[in-house]
Amino acid sequence: MTQSAIVLDLSTARHGATPVLGPIALDIEAGETVAITGPSGIGKTTLLRILAGLHSDWQGHLAVSGRVAMVFQEPTLLPWRTVLENLTLTTGLSAQDARHALLEVGLGDKAQQFPDALSLGQQRRLALARAFGLRPQVLLMDEAFSSLDAPLAADMMAVFETLRAKRPLATVLVTHDPTEATRLASRILSLSGNPARFVASPPSP
Repeated sequence: MTQSAIVLDLSTARHGATPVLGPIALDIEAGETVAITGPSGIGKTTLLRILAGLHSDWQGHLAVSGRVAMVFQEPTLLPWRTVLENLTLTTGLSAQDARHALLEVGLGDKAQQFPDALSLGQQRRLALARAFGLRPQVLLMDEAFSSLDAPLAADMMAVFETLRAKRPLATVLVTHDPTEATRLASRILSLSGNPARFVASPPSP
């Protein structure tokens, strides 16, 4: 029997006095990729932040197995450190392992540059390398491929698929893009309503 990596039984989540999420039950197995979809402002990021332990105004029970890494919508890099140091300082990887991680995401020649010299797509590759460099059992991704044109987004998804194939981790992917969800996820859950809950199936694109 496959072990659950994430089990969430949520009764409510709020932003101040405003209920954002209603009753939600979530059970994600190790090795599974689940996409969370729904319109902007529905509560997708709030749900992800609950799973990451970054949102405290909620009631219910959460169990997460193993180390958690998160890829934010903005890369959140260290601008005063080189690309290589952005990996070694935040993940504990050796310089040799960090260079290998950069090769895996197509940044092998960028090790001594600073994040401000990278394009948005390259910054997101670095953020992805950093998350996988933590060797997590659970990976949380918040619109990690948004604001990129279609070819760049497709390239990023291919990088993610290659990294994921080498590591048995559970992934929760928040996205507004049904094509992305269909390509990357083994299961798609859609939030709807006020406060939001999971609906039986995602709406047709």
